[in-house]
Amino acid sequence: MKSVTVSIDVPQTPEQVYDFLDVMAHHERFTNHYLTDWHYSGPGRGIGSCATVTAALGGTKTDVTIEVVETDPPRRIVERNVSAAGRRLAHGTYTIEPLLTAGSHVSFTYAWARAPLADRLLAPVVRATMRRANRTVMRRLATELVRHVSTAGS
Repeated sequence: MKSVTVSIDVPQTPEQVYDFLDVMAHHERFTNHYLTDWHYSGPGRGIGSCATVTAALGGTKTDVTIEVVETDPPRRIVERNVSAAGRRLAHGTYTIEPLLTAGSHVSFTYAWARAPLADRLLAPVVRATMRRANRTVMRRLATELVRHVSTAGS
C-alpha cells in the first residue's frame, strides 16, 4: 500500500518540536480523538519508548503497539506500529525541517510494511481515512505545541 503523508507549519523551532514529540506520553494529547486507552512502557522518551493504544477508525477498533525505533534529533522520529494481531505492520515517521523565516515544517508519514487483506482490498478508503485522521492530528499537534512551549517558557 502507498504511504500517507500529512504536514503542517508551526512557529516553534525544530528543537522545540522534537523535544515535545520525543516524549511518548505527549502523543496522547493530540491523537486521543482516535487513539484511546493509552498504556506506556519502556523509557518515557527516545528509542524504546512504547505505548499500547486502541485505535478507532472507519468503524473498527484494534489494539496497536507503538514503539520508537529510530531517532535523529532534532529532525526525525520513527515509530513501529503493530496491530491486527500482528497482521498489520507499519512505520510512522515524524520529519521536522526548519522553515526559512522561522518555525518548522512537521510531516508525518504512515507507511504500511504489511497489511491485512481487507486493508489492501480497500486501500483507497483506508488511505483516505488515515489521511483525514492524521490531518486532524497535525492541527491538534500545532495547538499542543503552543501550550507546551508557553508552559515550558513560564
